[in-house]
Amino acid sequence: MGGTAFVGRHMARAAIDRGHDVTLFHRGQTGAGLFPEATHLTGDRDQGLAPLAEGEWDATVDVSAYLPRQVSSLAAALDGRGGQYLFISSASVYRTPVAPGFSEDAPLNEPPDPDTEEITLETYGGLKVACERTATKLFGPSTAIVRPTYVIGPYDKTYRFTWWVERIARGGQVLAPGDPADPIQVIDARDLATWTVSLLEDRTAGTFHAVSPPPPSGLGQLPAAIAAQVAPPATELTWVDSDFLKAEGQDDNSLPLWPAADTESDINAADPTAAYATGLAPRPLATSVTELYAAERAAPTPKPDGIGLTDDQEADLLARWTASRC
Repeated sequence: MGGTAFVGRHMARAAIDRGHDVTLFHRGQTGAGLFPEATHLTGDRDQGLAPLAEGEWDATVDVSAYLPRQVSSLAAALDGRGGQYLFISSASVYRTPVAPGFSEDAPLNEPPDPDTEEITLETYGGLKVACERTATKLFGPSTAIVRPTYVIGPYDKTYRFTWWVERIARGGQVLAPGDPADPIQVIDARDLATWTVSLLEDRTAGTFHAVSPPPPSGLGQLPAAIAAQVAPPATELTWVDSDFLKAEGQDDNSLPLWPAADTESDINAADPTAAYATGLAPRPLATSVTELYAAERAAPTPKPDGIGLTDDQEADLLARWTASRC
């Protein structure tokens, strides 16, 4: 369901590369020319699933359901012809605070009003919980649920991790937000995809954290790993206190992946043991950095409005931070 933007695109690539016959149901907005070896069904899941009225599949991967009704309508349209169902959920399903190293049975958010269609920071996690429960009810005990934290890699339209790679590659004095010990976990979309396909090949059911590395993992590791691969000489990371940045009106749009800007930051300390036991094998962060940087050089991803600081904003914040400490 989807399969031509970011996570789904890597899922489709992994399945095709492993010799599977792949059908992509998508709106036709980003998939033109992609995967000619796949069957393309064009449609909008919110406006009807008629293209799925015929056919039978061994597995269904759903990367684009955010509302429980979308899971329900898909189950009705497939009517038992979709094989094993795998749902890409989120680590945002957990009720915070959670202790570092929490497992998949940690307490979950309670879903919001079941009729809400509004996806916000407050409703997103609860809606994903409702989607998970609907999936398990309608698709049965063979359902697989994957809960990633931040997904990184080529074609990432959120541009969150990509912004840091591009910024640090320009060098100079780089504003690093918060505390290097603030928890952070990521997963490369390509590793997520390869592992997800293997779960379906092995008919593996259950719920899994798709995260890397295991906790404790601090924010300090992320810019340091990026700098080691792409930073020019004399690049300097300057850590700036979270309280100062919040007082200056900064958030996790201007400073992507900044954990202290997220009230649910402790979900970035999930235990990935269950996923690793089934074959999830994340590549080193350094490899993700170098490969992403090369991919951006070959075909740049458009940066969304509002993501990241401008050079002038960063310089001004650094100057204010220095002055505040004098």
